[in-house]
Amino acid sequence: MNSKLWIRKALSTCLAVATILTYSMVTLANSEKIAGEILVTGINIDGQAPFVKVNGETAQSGRSIFSSSTIATPENTRAIISLGKAGKIELAPNTTLALFFGEKGMSGDLTTGRVTVLNAADGVVINTVGGKSLILNSGESASAATAQQDDTTDNRRGGGSAGLFYALILAGAVAGIVFAATRGNDNVTTLGGGARIISPTR
Repeated sequence: MNSKLWIRKALSTCLAVATILTYSMVTLANSEKIAGEILVTGINIDGQAPFVKVNGETAQSGRSIFSSSTIATPENTRAIISLGKAGKIELAPNTTLALFFGEKGMSGDLTTGRVTVLNAADGVVINTVGGKSLILNSGESASAATAQQDDTTDNRRGGGSAGLFYALILAGAVAGIVFAATRGNDNVTTLGGGARIISPTR
């Protein structure tokens, strides 16, 4: 009798422990996988519902988006990605974006096209192929083509800080020449260096 009672207690304890461990593992798995939702709008030539590519697979409105996903929009198709508290962004046609997000915010690597931030509490960090990192607030946009053009323009102008350095050197040289030319009436009369000779009074 006692042996059967102990066996029942042991089985009950094992089942309780197994149940607790199972729920804990499910909770941990759900906390790591934060999902967003995608809304696809546009015109499809074949008359079918518009779609985008998520990690190379066809995706339509309502598809769940997870962090580290790459979204590519075809021509005449836009995608709005809603991430709850993290914010909401819009991808223009012909855009490719690798999206990373969590509970506190999101970021993305923009390869082609244009991305617009519709809503974001802390801003969205967008990295472009030109090596620029932009922080976009609600209502702001970033374009991969514009970033590349800005990099080329900076190189033609002498690279920003380098051009300022040379301008300061030139200004200092001009100031030194003007100071030397106007320092005294009896020293230098022209930039050519003609000296004035003063005869003693007799």
